[in-house]
Amino acid sequence: MQLDWAFFAVAAPAVTFAGVSKGGFGSGAAFAAASILALVLEPGQALGIMLPLLMLIDLATLRPYWQKWSWPDARLLILGGVPGVALGAWLYQVADADLFRLLIGGISLLFVLWQVAQKSGLIWPARRALPGWAGALAGVVAGFTSFVSHAGGPPAAVYLLSRGLGKTPFQATTVLIFWVINIIKFVPYAVLGIFTAQSLLADLMLAPFAVLGAWLGVKAHHRVPERMFFGLTYVLLTVTGLKLIWEGMT
Repeated sequence: MQLDWAFFAVAAPAVTFAGVSKGGFGSGAAFAAASILALVLEPGQALGIMLPLLMLIDLATLRPYWQKWSWPDARLLILGGVPGVALGAWLYQVADADLFRLLIGGISLLFVLWQVAQKSGLIWPARRALPGWAGALAGVVAGFTSFVSHAGGPPAAVYLLSRGLGKTPFQATTVLIFWVINIIKFVPYAVLGIFTAQSLLADLMLAPFAVLGAWLGVKAHHRVPERMFFGLTYVLLTVTGLKLIWEGMT
């Protein structure tokens, strides 16, 4: 990994985008930054760079939503997330980089397909609140996908949307959940050697972009139409997902 102008030309916009997503739009699309970085780096390097930055964004966005969350729902998803993180850590030890490219690319495309299906009416959100066991299962999936691609938002959203939360409580609950899950992930990331001196140096240099993105996201939460933001996200994730799958297969 070379920290040159070409790296920062890709990384700086990607990290800013992650901050905007986590700060204002439920964090579900923040993993697009890891997908974009995985186009120019080994998947492990991309994940290692993004986790401290996502944790910084979590801190920046936690205060505006403090205690506006639904604690019972957050607690259930966090508890489910612990075994999901453990499963992701096990897979990282036995899988190669190409499998992670396929996973990150596949999750990117599934995210887009799921969102398009919902918007077109092919899939309807649950009309009744999902039971507790469904929340625990969603937490396991969120923990696993968060570990392997920082993409825990969609499975958590499926459960939270069924609970009938308003826009701000939904956002606040999501921020709390992934603030805790990212802290949990930090330990196995460190033990597995995903962090390096070079990745941490990159984090220091990219930190201002993460904070800027988080600030912009909080402002955009009440001002920018979600349709416009996610339209851009779908294009980014489709292109990067297809590219990662191609690289993983070839």
